[in-house]
Amino acid sequence: MSALLDVRGLRVTRGGRDLLHDIDLTVLAGEHWALLGPNGAGKSTMLAVLGATSHPTAGTVDVLGARLGRVDVRMLREHIGHVDPRHRMLSPLTVVEAVLTGLTGTTDLMMRWSPTADEVARAEQHVIDVGLGARRDATWPVLSQGERGRTLIARALMSSPRLLLLDEPATGLDVAAREHLLDTVDTLRTGHPELGSVMVTHHLEDLPASTSHAMLLRDGAAIASGPVDEVITSASVSACFDFPLDITRADGRWQARRASQR
Repeated sequence: MSALLDVRGLRVTRGGRDLLHDIDLTVLAGEHWALLGPNGAGKSTMLAVLGATSHPTAGTVDVLGARLGRVDVRMLREHIGHVDPRHRMLSPLTVVEAVLTGLTGTTDLMMRWSPTADEVARAEQHVIDVGLGARRDATWPVLSQGERGRTLIARALMSSPRLLLLDEPATGLDVAAREHLLDTVDTLRTGHPELGSVMVTHHLEDLPASTSHAMLLRDGAAIASGPVDEVITSASVSACFDFPLDITRADGRWQARRASQR
């Protein structure tokens, strides 16, 4: 099986400082990775490289079979879905209109561009799939943060991506909205078995149960990487965050608590 992402010896240096170094990562179709670590660990930098919006200083990065530095990244980005809760929507688009911007990769509907009937039907189906059918005509300013997050997932799917990148999608959500969003992610992964994904988060509680692999980053280095149950352990996560933690998993979901003093 060919890799969606194949990273070898990645180093990213900015202003004379290594933001990432000595990173190896392989993501196959159907794998769902979590990037975890404290602030400043290099998670956002890593996601930018994986999404072909930033380039490595050293090492090799193959995205969807093409090597960064040897390929038109605009072509690559057409096959990568990106979910970022900080996404700026410039106009008061409806949910369906916002989803349609996933076809053009823009923050607004393009002038003199009209979607086909098939594209509109596909957008409406994605809206239903993320549980927003009853809100299809609601405009962006009146959507809750959770509804915006699910809209952005539907938007990312419009390009039929092979790779989905999620940048802290549960940021700012209350507990109910977070659970609804994570259920949406789990359902998406079941419905698109060939899709691969990478999710960045600070919080174990924000990981969906369908997470299959994880990488722990600290000070720009990977301190653990592999199948999720081998990586998300009390010892590894405590070392990553430099704080004593007890990690538990129930019904596929994780919790972190301060380790009891013995």
